[in-house]
Amino acid sequence: MLEGFWDVGSLTAAPWIYVVVGVSVLLDVFVPVLPSGVLVITAATAAAAGSGAATGQVPDEVPDILALTLCAATASVLGDLVAYRLARRGGARLDRAIARSRRLRSAQERLGAALARGGGALVVLARFAPAGRSVVSLSAGTTHRSTRDFLPWSALAGLTWAVYSVALGYLGAHWLGTTWLAAGVSVTALFGAGAAATYVMRRKPA
Repeated sequence: MLEGFWDVGSLTAAPWIYVVVGVSVLLDVFVPVLPSGVLVITAATAAAAGSGAATGQVPDEVPDILALTLCAATASVLGDLVAYRLARRGGARLDRAIARSRRLRSAQERLGAALARGGGALVVLARFAPAGRSVVSLSAGTTHRSTRDFLPWSALAGLTWAVYSVALGYLGAHWLGTTWLAAGVSVTALFGAGAAATYVMRRKPA
């Protein structure tokens, strides 16, 4: 099984993995189906091999765990800002598109209220929910929320998500070995966090 994992080692070798992860995380605000979380976890699982986790085998090149975390977090914030700016300048056409969607209207209203009272934890929570990041970034732009209100929470959301995803891959490899099983369990945990975030966001506020 380990040999099978290292067969894809060239895909997770530095520096290319940083480019792949960065582009995927940046773009998945527009294309939520991109497997950015899976890529981060796979790279973190490979990074665990740098310490010889559970195997004593160390490949020639593995991602640096800190660089991988910073790369994912930075790309997340940049993607949020691009979507936010585009939505802010989208004009009436984008406003009409959002008005036709009850889900987007509801998210827009809740986000506006949350940011207005300084409760931007919604932005952090949405980062884990499928497509939640897209809805939050676009809604913040269309409602013309100030960058000062949105950016700090976006940065916290990106860093929290990146740390969580990298930790899943890295610690999973230490606990279960540097195998596909470890990566699979870590990805399942990431999806579980997304399902929990979606459930919390869908609950009506008291």
